[in-house]
Amino acid sequence: MTEPPHPPLIDSLTGGAGGVLRELFTLRRDPLPRLSRPRWLARLPHVVVVYAAVFFAFMTTIQFGEHYDVGGELPLVVSAMVGVSIVLAMFRPVAAWWLGLLAAAITAVVIHDHVGQGQYWPWMPGGFIAFAPLILLLALRVPPRVTIAAVGITLGLTGLAQLLAKPEHSTPGFFAAALLFGFTALLGYALRAVRLTRGQLVVQETLTEEERARRTLLEERSRIARELHDVVAHHMSVISIQAQVAPHLVENPSEELKENLAGIRENALEALTELRRVLGVLRSEHPGDPSDPQHPHHPQPNLADLEGLVDNVRGAGLSVTTEVSGLRRPLTPGIELTAYRIVQEALSNCLRHAPGSVVEVGIAYGPRELHLCVANTAPTRPAQPSPGAGHGLLGMRERAGMLGGELAAGPRPGGGYEVSAVLPMDPPGGSRSETTKKDV
Repeated sequence: MTEPPHPPLIDSLTGGAGGVLRELFTLRRDPLPRLSRPRWLARLPHVVVVYAAVFFAFMTTIQFGEHYDVGGELPLVVSAMVGVSIVLAMFRPVAAWWLGLLAAAITAVVIHDHVGQGQYWPWMPGGFIAFAPLILLLALRVPPRVTIAAVGITLGLTGLAQLLAKPEHSTPGFFAAALLFGFTALLGYALRAVRLTRGQLVVQETLTEEERARRTLLEERSRIARELHDVVAHHMSVISIQAQVAPHLVENPSEELKENLAGIRENALEALTELRRVLGVLRSEHPGDPSDPQHPHHPQPNLADLEGLVDNVRGAGLSVTTEVSGLRRPLTPGIELTAYRIVQEALSNCLRHAPGSVVEVGIAYGPRELHLCVANTAPTRPAQPSPGAGHGLLGMRERAGMLGGELAAGPRPGGGYEVSAVLPMDPPGGSRSETTKKDV
């Protein structure tokens, strides 16, 4: 027959007898917390405790001699135990409590035959006060149930000693000990609760500050998104409309002109679509979360879309050849997108800075790395001034660096320019995507 379970209220108050016993018989280190501010007061509690230890050690020695007429080496040993227990309570409060309890027991035995009319036993008058700091320092660091158990054991041993071995004409010290130790335990519990509450407030303030910073970031994202939309989307829309209207403004436009203008309009519309996609990520609080119905996201471009990118560049008048080596296979979305953006930016640079050049795009799938190379010959005509800020290479390096890869760019010996990058298949902190059986 199994025992009925303990009521939840009792478990919450006691924490289980086994847990209290483990706490009472532990020697683990539990340093006294230092004051955080001002800094010059950080060690003040430790100084006060050391001073109290020296004071109570001397007081115990004096009371042995003057009140109970006990001399010799044993009172000095007990006095040293009292002082050491108070100092030890700064680091190991449970062990210090046991040491102080042992010193009190030895004191009761030593003064038993020397107790006079009206004198306290088993505690000396200074023994109550000397033991109170141990209860206080214990209650500051341990759960309330452990403090209650320690005070209960102390008072229980005091009452048991008075019942079994109380000297004649002595004054019982049980009620005085119960009053002082109970008050000290309540004071320690209150100070411990204040300290824990302050710690929780600090944690809450930190979380609030992080939430405020996150909200500020989202507001800045939203502001950037609005500015990008106002500036870029307007001009791209104008380009699209002008490209659509231009054939009607020319008498007998050629098919080549119509085709180029149609390509311009198609690229402008595609740029608008991608712009809105990026702005949706900036406005979203959880970018990349497919469950957000307010900000639907479309698949990001990858290496499978590279042919369409190259065709657009060819349509702009640049001669581009591509070569892919190695076993083509799907990679992680981050590598796919980074590789696509690097090739896209490199081709854009060729259009701006090397008009009329011949461009070679090379992609090599290695066992553990993806190699990219975009090289162009010397331009055949002068390049038009570019209003760009020169952040293209910096952006490519940042993209490669985020995946743990490398990117190099510079002029070629025979003229022209080359951009090469190496991207690891398993970027740091990333996971390989599952490959399909069908090669891309």
